[in-house]
Amino acid sequence: MNNRLYGNLIFELSKEGRRGCSLPKNYFGDYEIPASMKRTQDAALPECDELTVVRHYTNLSNNNFGVDTGFYPLGSCTMKYNPKINEEIAALPQFQNLHPSQPAQTAMGAKAVVAMLNKALCALTGLAQFTFKPYAGAHGELTGLMVIDNYHRSRGDMARKKVIVPDSAHGTNPASAAVCGLEIIEVKSSSDGLVDLVDLERLVSQEGPNIAAMMMTNPNTLGLFETHIPEIAKLIHDCGGLMYYDGANLNPMLGACRPGDMGFDVMHINLHKTFSTPHGGGGPGAGPVGVRDGLQEFFPFVSPYQGNFGVMMRAYTYILSLGRDQIKNVGPLATLNANYIKESLKDVYELPIDTVCCHEFVFDGLKDKSTGVTTMDVAKRLLDYGYHAPTIYFPLLFHESLMIEPTENESKETLDAFIAVMRKIAEEAKDDPELVKSAPHNTPIGRVDDVLAAKHPIVTYKQMMNDAN
Repeated sequence: MNNRLYGNLIFELSKEGRRGCSLPKNYFGDYEIPASMKRTQDAALPECDELTVVRHYTNLSNNNFGVDTGFYPLGSCTMKYNPKINEEIAALPQFQNLHPSQPAQTAMGAKAVVAMLNKALCALTGLAQFTFKPYAGAHGELTGLMVIDNYHRSRGDMARKKVIVPDSAHGTNPASAAVCGLEIIEVKSSSDGLVDLVDLERLVSQEGPNIAAMMMTNPNTLGLFETHIPEIAKLIHDCGGLMYYDGANLNPMLGACRPGDMGFDVMHINLHKTFSTPHGGGGPGAGPVGVRDGLQEFFPFVSPYQGNFGVMMRAYTYILSLGRDQIKNVGPLATLNANYIKESLKDVYELPIDTVCCHEFVFDGLKDKSTGVTTMDVAKRLLDYGYHAPTIYFPLLFHESLMIEPTENESKETLDAFIAVMRKIAEEAKDDPELVKSAPHNTPIGRVDDVLAAKHPIVTYKQMMNDAN
């Protein structure tokens, strides 16, 4: 590849006077722009011909990793496969060209989709009704907690301002509770990675009249199914609190069990995870909130519109494509794939909790710690073999966490290839640790200073040139 053309910034390819477009003839006349709105000098925009622009951005796109190009070991959390029919349906002009402020009677088809999606999600979760206003998972968490707070307020129970959150919870749980004006109480995990019932009983005994809810992710962040949910739900309900289900890990539950049947009162679903709109890079998302019967009246006003309709269209298409029978296989297949990888690698990677997992599991780095090769090194070396790294250093329960999460979509051949690479990296760590520690070697740039990039990001061309000078 010619680095002069494809390795530079678009500004560096600019040549004065070159154009990549032609504008149509002006049929609208000339209008004077107020002086206060005019620039004092021309905008510093690159000047390139069309072919240069096309080649530049096409080659840049080839440096991106996507689920269409390779296996992503954090699938159902970020890069679950999005079938192309989802995109085709969501792109239909009858849906894509709707405006949120147009008269309701002109968008009856979209309203019907929302109603049918609501019915499908209720059937899958065992809850009574969903609101589709939230725009993301964290927004859904906040909305769900507002439902709970509204419920307690309606009963005049103003003292219930404390939310129990497991120490293994996603960081958004305590953050959402704090934004909602609630106080967080942490419950510890036992040695088996599950909620410590003894510690929970202690908290309920101490704080019972003040407990608004308990937030749980099931399976939890370690990929383990919380086996004591009936006892936990009874403890919380008996003291007057409600149970909140964080739907971030709903993928392995599809077809296996329903949160509503377990005793949960409120939950949010990350449609963009479980129902296939990959959101790598920060978006798009949707976080509808479901409630048991009797809580519908407490939905708060969080948006005047129906959330991210494109994600809703993709989710409903995904549900219809699978159908009632095949959607029951999603959870069992995701669980099978995760356990297959875990069992195939636990002899060379440290498995802190050796038990059956659900859709994901967590290694604590390499089993042989004498090499000095860290989880970060393993993640960087994976890039050389064409794999995006899984989540590393989370959850915080282990020092060298390496969370691996395949999805139901991946074939055994794909999983076997990934397993082979992970084993090869473990061998390299023993035979040539410096090779792994200095990875990646085959990427456009080598190992970057992650901390420096976060603390001092350079995001403009002008700033880059000034720093270089």
